[in-house]
Amino acid sequence: MAFKKWMLKAAVQKTISLLPYRNQINFWFQKHVTKGVQLDADHLHWKLTHARDHIRYWHKYLREQGPVCLELGTGWYPIVPILLYLHGARKIQTIDLNAHLTKETLQISVEKLQEEHESGRLTQQFPEMRAARWQHFQKTAAALDTLSLSEALAELQIETIVGDARQLPMPEYTFDLICSNNTFEHIFPEVLAGILKEFRRVLKSEGVMSHFIDLSDHFAHFDTSINIYNFLRFSQRTWDRIDNDIQPQNRWRWPQYKALYDELEIPIREEVVRPGNPDLLARVPVHEEWGRFTTEELAISHGYLIS
Repeated sequence: MAFKKWMLKAAVQKTISLLPYRNQINFWFQKHVTKGVQLDADHLHWKLTHARDHIRYWHKYLREQGPVCLELGTGWYPIVPILLYLHGARKIQTIDLNAHLTKETLQISVEKLQEEHESGRLTQQFPEMRAARWQHFQKTAAALDTLSLSEALAELQIETIVGDARQLPMPEYTFDLICSNNTFEHIFPEVLAGILKEFRRVLKSEGVMSHFIDLSDHFAHFDTSINIYNFLRFSQRTWDRIDNDIQPQNRWRWPQYKALYDELEIPIREEVVRPGNPDLLARVPVHEEWGRFTTEELAISHGYLIS
């Protein structure tokens, strides 16, 4: 196999994962080299889409109009929590293993939402957004320079938690809605099982979970010479040498997520998948370890699990 750009990124991230301050170094690398953490138009579009879908499932399955929410995977840009607030969420807590969110990335998020609102696109996409909440958002935005990060987030009923989602500091039956975006695929399977067990504990009996999963090879977002199924060419042993623990990819296919839900006795209310592209999959010499899955199962590229 000829040397490709994704291999360099993989090698760099593998090295970074062994260093002190690895998360700060990885952020710098992604921001300035791979351009992977900028809130560009595409990134914003997908965050808005995820927020719209989570809110749609909230309205479809919950009677509660002011839900208490938990987001898994805070990341850098709190677009989804802000939109939950703008739709009336009573409280939003968002958890991540690392403190990626900063005052700067909050400011960027606020400005992007203001631009979307000024253009009319935000109200078109979110017609049920509450006017009083938007007014308070604007008031908070105007005072942002005088507020700390935690103070600004508190104005929007948002609280960040840095820690292990397998050990949440909340009592049973706390949340009406638990959601995530592009997060499950970055969690090692045994850890994901522990997280879902904890979610089962803190979710109200009538509550809803809405999780969007990206099953594609994320290196293909950076290197257009490979397609979204490229990582299926490797055995698990080889992939363990390539993968890293600062931004891992578990490579799970859709049936594996469903099997985990079944094992944990989490009933699936709804699943929505993108079938992907079997023709692209056919261009990859898929390793025999994936032989238990059909072409259709391997090809699924993205999906929502609603429970």
